[in-house]
Amino acid sequence: MPLIEARDVFGGYGSMNILNGVNMSLDADEVGVIVGPNGAGKSTLLKAIFGLLHVNQGDILLHGTPIQNLAPNQLVERGMGFVPQEKNVFPSLTVQENLEMGAFLKPQNVKRMLDQVYEFFPPLREKRHQPAGELSGGQRQMVAMGRALMAEPSLLLLDEPTAGLSPLYMNEIFDRVKHINEAGVGILMVEQNAKQALAIADKGFVLAAGQNRFTDTGAALLADPDVAKSFLGG
Repeated sequence: MPLIEARDVFGGYGSMNILNGVNMSLDADEVGVIVGPNGAGKSTLLKAIFGLLHVNQGDILLHGTPIQNLAPNQLVERGMGFVPQEKNVFPSLTVQENLEMGAFLKPQNVKRMLDQVYEFFPPLREKRHQPAGELSGGQRQMVAMGRALMAEPSLLLLDEPTAGLSPLYMNEIFDRVKHINEAGVGILMVEQNAKQALAIADKGFVLAAGQNRFTDTGAALLADPDVAKSFLGG
């Protein structure tokens, strides 16, 4: 049974569909990457999965159970975490206070999960008493991801986790994504750095105009000349 599955999903804002029949399936031990041109519906799909916009038609299933149009807090309780692209930390709170905010559903697990997050992101341990707003962009992204992990999700949704980061931090974030996945968290992320993201992906989904254009393993999509020509800059 897939960890997360979308079946012929139509949805958007009000009655206007941005997603026009998207299909997606990801197993618990996989990293999935959604790529495509601007306006393709990539981030919209993540928001639909996380209950941030309305699904007008189709089904989204988590562990085989329909979840479309549930509220985000209900989805967190069911094991889903979401890291938006922007405004994803509390800048005036310290790193550790940001992380502790993510454990509001499981306060008894704070110490254990802090230790795990610091293992995933070692730079955060030494900066744990520093306000998150003083960190670099890459370190703020680590805080945002760490806070989502504090609730012990089985599925982590990442919207453009490397946007605006230097190549060094981009590679670091992708490396952390693999480590988190190897620890038992399924990951579905949207990425503009398509080549680098597909290189670590078990599955890739190329969207255009709110529909699947290509779906395959990351390696197969990178090797596909049609995908390279149309979506990967040659």
